[in-house]
Amino acid sequence: MNEALKKVRLFHQIKQVELANELGISKSYLSEIESNKKPVSMDLLGKYADHFSVPASSLLIFSENMDAARNSDKLRLKCANKILKAMDWISARYEKEAKA
Repeated sequence: MNEALKKVRLFHQIKQVELANELGISKSYLSEIESNKKPVSMDLLGKYADHFSVPASSLLIFSENMDAARNSDKLRLKCANKILKAMDWISARYEKEAKA
């Protein structure tokens, strides 16, 4: 879940401090969530989903599928990892364009 939330934030080109302010939490708390040091509450997940106009259920299903894939289905895990890598690539491209 934590990695998916981070990828969504990066995909939308929003800095941690900006998102933390929007969600009403500290930047350090958001950082701990994204680095899997703190769990994500359902309340925060709802705020996150609202902010990005993504159903919270979709975030949960994605996370559950990744967990299931880690435990049993290597093909699902590979697909999920490909999606995350694509999101990383897009985010990096936007960051590079923004600096230019």
